[in-house]
Amino acid sequence: MDALNSLSSLGLVLPSPAYLFGLILFGITGYAAYRYGNKTALAKPKWIGIALMLFPYAVSETWLLYAIGAGLCVALYRYRK
Repeated sequence: MDALNSLSSLGLVLPSPAYLFGLILFGITGYAAYRYGNKTALAKPKWIGIALMLFPYAVSETWLLYAIGAGLCVALYRYRK
């Protein structure tokens, strides 16, 4: 418990389990989209995959993580071919 108190005193907050799950989910989806785009030589799925892998590092709110991730997944579905 002292470690959590010392992290809080430094201004660091651990992410929620829902945020961590979204981070892993969109990271794996982004990696799969990147591999698909690379294998088929399609630029849009490849770049959407890169965006899916990297955007969680710029977003701190859980609801925003899922909103942007869902939007990118819809874009990936739309530009899959």
